[in-house]
Amino acid sequence: MNNIDFKAAVAEGIPSTLPEARPYDPTVNHAPRRKDILTREQKQLALRNALRYFPAELHAALAPEFAKELHDYGRIYMYRYRPTYEMKARPIDAYPARSRQAAAIMMMIQNNLDPAVAQHPHELITYGGNGAVFQNWAQYRLVMKYLSEMTDDQTLVMYSGHPLGLFPSHPGAPRVVVTNGMVIPNYSKPDDWERMNAMGVSQYGQMTAGSYMYIGPQGIVHGTTITVLNAARANKPAGKDDISGMLFVSSGLGGMSGAQPKAGNISGVVSVVAEINPSAVEKRHSQGWVDEVHTDLDELMGRIRQAMGAGETVSLAYQGNVVDLWERLAEEDIMVHLGSDQTSLHNPWAGGYYPVGLSYEESQRMMADEPEKFKEAVKASLRRQVAAINKLAARGMYFFDYGNAFLLESSRAGADIMNGDGTFRYPSYVQDIMGPKFFDYGFGPFRWVCASGDPKDLEVTDRIAGDILEEMLAAAPDDIKGQLADNLHWIREAGRNKLVVGSQARILYADAEGRTKIALAFNDAIRRGEISAPVVLGRDHHDVSGTDSPYRETSNITDGSQFCADMAVHNVIGDSFRGATWVSIHNGGGVGWGEVINGGFGMVIDGSAEADRRISEMLFWDVNNGISRRAWGRNKGALDAIRREMERTPGLKVTLPNIVDDKIITDSF
Repeated sequence: MNNIDFKAAVAEGIPSTLPEARPYDPTVNHAPRRKDILTREQKQLALRNALRYFPAELHAALAPEFAKELHDYGRIYMYRYRPTYEMKARPIDAYPARSRQAAAIMMMIQNNLDPAVAQHPHELITYGGNGAVFQNWAQYRLVMKYLSEMTDDQTLVMYSGHPLGLFPSHPGAPRVVVTNGMVIPNYSKPDDWERMNAMGVSQYGQMTAGSYMYIGPQGIVHGTTITVLNAARANKPAGKDDISGMLFVSSGLGGMSGAQPKAGNISGVVSVVAEINPSAVEKRHSQGWVDEVHTDLDELMGRIRQAMGAGETVSLAYQGNVVDLWERLAEEDIMVHLGSDQTSLHNPWAGGYYPVGLSYEESQRMMADEPEKFKEAVKASLRRQVAAINKLAARGMYFFDYGNAFLLESSRAGADIMNGDGTFRYPSYVQDIMGPKFFDYGFGPFRWVCASGDPKDLEVTDRIAGDILEEMLAAAPDDIKGQLADNLHWIREAGRNKLVVGSQARILYADAEGRTKIALAFNDAIRRGEISAPVVLGRDHHDVSGTDSPYRETSNITDGSQFCADMAVHNVIGDSFRGATWVSIHNGGGVGWGEVINGGFGMVIDGSAEADRRISEMLFWDVNNGISRRAWGRNKGALDAIRREMERTPGLKVTLPNIVDDKIITDSF
């Protein structure tokens, strides 16, 4: 399809005539069939809801087709309306648009649905098993049409994948405002979400999927690299000077995008990652994200010993069940130094976790046909997995929760995962590493996408970002020198590590000062023509300020407010009037629907003075909102960081806590 035809297809939206049916493509990784949860009346309502996107003359033809999809898959995806053009991020000028900002958003949406990027592209699920951009293809088509028509005096309003419509606004307002899964708490249980999703009225957007900000595995790789590096350094065997030959074991190459093996290689350790889905293993191996694939545990044990003995940097995939791997390692005389789990356990009953003793195919059948039996199999599997992990931890392994709800779901399954005081036996990586070392100081996943699609533009941004980090490192206080040094190394090596999948995107961890300086330098480079097209700025949920998640991002806040979502909500509100191009608020993301509130943003910078203003005002708030909340929680790093920021920034006055002597408290009760 040439570009003229592509533009026409995008601008068409939902066609007025019935397009040809699209056959089910078995070569694509599909979402598992969802359980049959709707009553007959609710199924009729789901069908009625789906048909309202189409004129009445098409209802008789579409009704049986959509009803069959609901029966066969548990959802109405409207496969017939999946576009015939290739789904990928194109250069910004390839899109039909009256607004450059809108064109950039179209590019981001297509990248999130690119088969090279998305986990279940035909079901519009980007990652995490159920993290959806839209509920169906009619929504996609209508959104792209609206974006093609939008001016800078309009805002598109999105309700859980559904475009409510274009509304008059003004150039300083966000071009898109997104909500996902904002279910009233009294009706917010797993079966409620399944039911509402099946009826087509709500969806789990994950955050970066539902906020159009997913950049493929790279985003997760960086966070995992930082975590593995710091965990390995803190847990080196006695007398060892470096981390070479240390063993890191984890799981999940599908929902978590193959981040762990790539992170293991960048960190310089031996990594073993289990994955039961053969297509996910093949995808990550073919993309170069994992070095070797093993299906035989005997062979794998020998290879692990060889790699550790030689101090290799190598990533090994075990195509099989993770519990079998953990149990075998517990039997062997192999020292596992670092352990985690990155299956999509926020979605345990619908494809996020596959229990031991069942094949991949049998699990997929059972989760839909025998959901209660499948649930019990998952719980039993988690109990076995934890028992094996406990044996290895007793031998010295440092195990950490990676924020995927592993500890939470294991505790709910009755696994031996709790201390006597009711706390988890193992820490969240945020509690031990990311929170005190990074988030409290304002460091988080700053991302950008070159809208030209030109790798040369990405090379320029890498150089600019590296130069700025180098300058900052030279003058940095001691408590953030290590963070800056790790990220300087990351960005200098980024091109060599071939991290790009999909759009020309990059990520690094930066604080408020770093993000602002880098973004302003990008904007100046666009202005001078050194970067050929606008750049899209954003972040994921794994950050300082946008996410209230008691078992991950806010797990190192100990004043009791880790269960409160004021920060995430304020983050989105504040970003919206300070210059974000789009904002989003999500019930769910990372650790699951109902477990977290996430706020996200995207910002298009185009070399203008107005973009300079937006950068300075919005990025400052997006970070310092969280630092201020963490400081009020008495986190030492955050207190130091916000004090430095108040010295730097006129007009910033943050309420700081007075620290109470412990004896006064203990003597009072």
